[in-house]
Amino acid sequence: MDKLGLRSDIDLALHLPLRYEDETRLTPLAALREGQVAQVEAVVSDSRIEPRPRRQLIVRVRDGAEELLLRFLHFYPSQQKSLAPGARVRVRGEVRCGFFGREMVHPAFKLVGDDSPLPASLTPVYPSSAQLPQAYLRKAIVSALARAPLQEMLPAALLPPGLPSLREALQFLHHPPPDAGLATLGDHSHPAWQRLKFEELLAQQLSQAQAKRERLQLRAPALHGRTDAGLHKQLLAVLPFQLTAAQQRVSAEIAVDLAREQPMHRLLQGDVGSGKTVVAALAAALAIDAGWQCALMAPTEILAEQHFRKLVHWLEPLGVGVAWLTGSRKGKARTQMVARVASGEAALVVGTHAVIQDDVQFAKLGLAIIDEQHRFGVQQRLALRRKLVEHAGPAPARGRGGEGAGVNSSHEDGDRAKLEPHLLMMTATPIPRTLAMTYFADLEVSTIDELPPGRTPVLTKVFAESRRDEVVARIRDEVAQGRQAYWVCPLIQESEALDLRNATQTYEELAAALPGHAVGLLHGRMKPAAKAEVMAQFVAGTLQVLVATTVIEVGVDVPNASLMVVEHAERFGLSQLHQLRGRVGRGAAASVCVLLYAAPLGESGKARLKAMLDTHDGFEIARRDLEIRGPGEFMGARQSGDALLRFADLAEDNRLLQHARRVAPLLLEQHPEAAQRHVQRWLGAGAEFLKA
Repeated sequence: MDKLGLRSDIDLALHLPLRYEDETRLTPLAALREGQVAQVEAVVSDSRIEPRPRRQLIVRVRDGAEELLLRFLHFYPSQQKSLAPGARVRVRGEVRCGFFGREMVHPAFKLVGDDSPLPASLTPVYPSSAQLPQAYLRKAIVSALARAPLQEMLPAALLPPGLPSLREALQFLHHPPPDAGLATLGDHSHPAWQRLKFEELLAQQLSQAQAKRERLQLRAPALHGRTDAGLHKQLLAVLPFQLTAAQQRVSAEIAVDLAREQPMHRLLQGDVGSGKTVVAALAAALAIDAGWQCALMAPTEILAEQHFRKLVHWLEPLGVGVAWLTGSRKGKARTQMVARVASGEAALVVGTHAVIQDDVQFAKLGLAIIDEQHRFGVQQRLALRRKLVEHAGPAPARGRGGEGAGVNSSHEDGDRAKLEPHLLMMTATPIPRTLAMTYFADLEVSTIDELPPGRTPVLTKVFAESRRDEVVARIRDEVAQGRQAYWVCPLIQESEALDLRNATQTYEELAAALPGHAVGLLHGRMKPAAKAEVMAQFVAGTLQVLVATTVIEVGVDVPNASLMVVEHAERFGLSQLHQLRGRVGRGAAASVCVLLYAAPLGESGKARLKAMLDTHDGFEIARRDLEIRGPGEFMGARQSGDALLRFADLAEDNRLLQHARRVAPLLLEQHPEAAQRHVQRWLGAGAEFLKA
């Protein structure tokens, strides 16, 4: 049972049925109808093995004048022995009309006596494995329910009205009476299901509230950089554009957080192209001006390099030392960069997760910025936060702003314990409101809800694969006018498992179809130097068409690119498609995103493509993506191996979520021990994942 995660009585008690079988009633053989799933009781009249057309056990049972044939294509000698003539059996299965009359193929059966009672409740069917028979699992769960600590821990006044106790809810769900409404059990609207959903959502809200309280007890450097002077003002002066009102608002929110002695834990969300990088640069300027270092991490080298180019262009002329650290930077170049970080010469460090490898030691890390944080995966994000604390240092003696700059007077020499760095997480995948309330309850959220002026709307078109030649012709027209195009494929090389066009084949076909125009190929298996060279050529305009995998999903900024083609778009997630569409429309030219699909389309594929046609709003895209994929995949939690919600559904259970949000602070304040026990019962060690 370890494979199913069933290690304790409470695990078994919370292992709920997938469905139920009604074994509480018998159907007379005369009343059986084709296609019906029924349970009958009869006496075996004949049992024999027929060798042809394939070896099978044929059993005939009778109830008076009526007869039913049972057919077993796979059987054991013990089953043949049990089904001997004269045995009374109770059989359950689907009725078919065969050549010899009514029959059941591989029905469930058991031997019974003349007066064997029928079950008093519906029979649960549990998620299981081939090695774990249902009968064994049912018996284990019955025992666990009797032993499990299911006592009430929540005050009745804090519960939604009309819900049963936890023990009553579980007893009902494991053994519902025959008259239980199967519809309310199936759609999880029954009060017993509502109680479990509420308990789960409350545990999550309590965990988030506890995490926020714990964070408020920690100490961070108070980064008193001034927004009206110093590096922050100099950076604003050299920017070739004006900040939008939304950028100014979120920058002010971050500045207030950085000036506090509690560590900032803020999520900066904004749609593709909304200008998050410059907000990050302004936050870094405040930290650096206060005498501390800033680290900016991205999940891919391409995205990290895009940030690096912009930040170097903006900050190095202002006297800020910038270091570049990725997994591909090795040898002497890496050693030199690591030394600059350790000495404090590099005030800003940009790179991938290589920024927090063991050999990298910061002199005084005060601010960490993580871009596209959900793409790191839950386990990676947990490790990331632990590493950041290890790299943070005591208050520095001297900063950019002068002696003791940025150091609060309470930080005396004898009280220079490790300080938490401030943490700013950024995402271009806007978080739907229900998801933010559930999984980001311990974060402050800043939203850039407007795009910079001058962004060209992108026209989205959906074409079947059969119109591929038309798309190639459109690319020919675009490059003839001096513009550039992307063509994104889901695979690098051919796969026998998936019949998808691959990037290598598409590159060769486009190169042949566009004579006189340079076509490039970019994918994740290329060496970093080769990837950087191809990307640099496309940015410079040397390449007119770039065939790529999703390594260009985020971070790539080429204003001259006006056409995005996504092949096998039905295979991509909705947020991925939205990100890819955001790679064009960054210049003055009218831009188009073409989504090519292969028929037939599944329901989720249709829903994703329809959403792309319906809206350009990142928040609406995110809401629909959450409906299609669920919260676990949306947040990268699948990489942790644990589902974020087992019972509750964010799309359906907003009322319960709101109630849990209201009562969680009251429970923590008035009944702290009960709150702790509740979190432990429901989340255990999994509570850590909610802090990632």
